[in-house]
Amino acid sequence: MAFVSVPKDLNKVKTKLAMNLTKRQLICFSAAGAIGIPVYFFSKGIIGNSAAVLLMIALMFPFFFIAMYERDGRPAEKIICNMIRVRLLWPGKRPYKTENFYKQLIDNSEQITGKGGKAFNEKSKKSKTTAKASANQKAAAKPKTKK
Repeated sequence: MAFVSVPKDLNKVKTKLAMNLTKRQLICFSAAGAIGIPVYFFSKGIIGNSAAVLLMIALMFPFFFIAMYERDGRPAEKIICNMIRVRLLWPGKRPYKTENFYKQLIDNSEQITGKGGKAFNEKSKKSKTTAKASANQKAAAKPKTKK
């Protein structure tokens, strides 16, 4: 009796059109042939046979790569587009940045007082010195008792 294995995941099954090739592969191979063969015939008299063959291979290789390469079910041009988008178009590092509200407060005080943020520093220095002076006065006012 004939036995046919049925794959479990039918998403990986691709329909074949001619010579066991998919539509994508047929289009890419015909485009490679349409570019590579005329380049070979027109350049073999000018640069020689072996150089013309190497030029033809170099021009046809990207089409073969696009036709055959697939990774995780994604074709080569989608992978290349994603690599370009991630590495060239988007910023490499996107750190989390917070807004410094204290800096905005100091900047606003610079605009209001025109002192360049010195108003806060002077007020804090004055309050510290007045607090120390009042503490010293209280300590001096208390009579020292011996035990």
